[in-house]
Amino acid sequence: MELVLVRHAQPAWANPDGTSTNSPGLTPLGRMQAERLAEWLAGEESPDFDALITSPARRTRETAAAVKSVLGAEAEVLPWLLEIGSPDHWEGQPETEVVRIISEMRARPREEWWNGSPGGERFIDFHRRVTEGLDGFLADQGIERHRGDPDNLWYEKERANKSLLMFAHAGTNSVVTSHLLGLEPQPWEWERFPCDHASVTVLRTRPIAGGAIWSLEYFSDVAHLPREAVTA
Repeated sequence: MELVLVRHAQPAWANPDGTSTNSPGLTPLGRMQAERLAEWLAGEESPDFDALITSPARRTRETAAAVKSVLGAEAEVLPWLLEIGSPDHWEGQPETEVVRIISEMRARPREEWWNGSPGGERFIDFHRRVTEGLDGFLADQGIERHRGDPDNLWYEKERANKSLLMFAHAGTNSVVTSHLLGLEPQPWEWERFPCDHASVTVLRTRPIAGGAIWSLEYFSDVAHLPREAVTA
């Protein structure tokens, strides 16, 4: 089985008046990134996807819409793919103030990171939401935890060569990657698995020890983008 993780293209976090928004659409550069991504996914070497899913966030839906225009398939919207929730009071604040707050929060001790941003979703709740949603989705696709060794192995009910396409966020995709690789959760997953806008990460299963493991084949691949269009 193959899982293709796509991070949304560049979003416009600031409104024209300089205030911050929690629900941004894509910038002009982001729309170009999404179009290049779509062209690449429609290429001859790309697989036919058995399932397409997307976060309900505007920036991911706009990225997925560009792909729909060339693949002819629409992604199913699944709420568990949403990025960790930002505080409601960030909406309408000056963008410079939100950037300052985020920068200062990086110095917090580890135990405080588990609580997320003050007023926002706790990381521990975000991690549970994503991993439980992922496990349920994968079970529907024919792969689940191995009963004999659930901490390390997966069991594929069908040996079908399925390819699954997921449009999400830096935080969501980093939690998915960490979870499938069997790594201990950390409250800063997006910091140890940083990926670029409109990048592609690929994980595939490999049969081993009577079950299967997930292997990281590609991470934050942006070969489909012009060098000047690569953004973090």
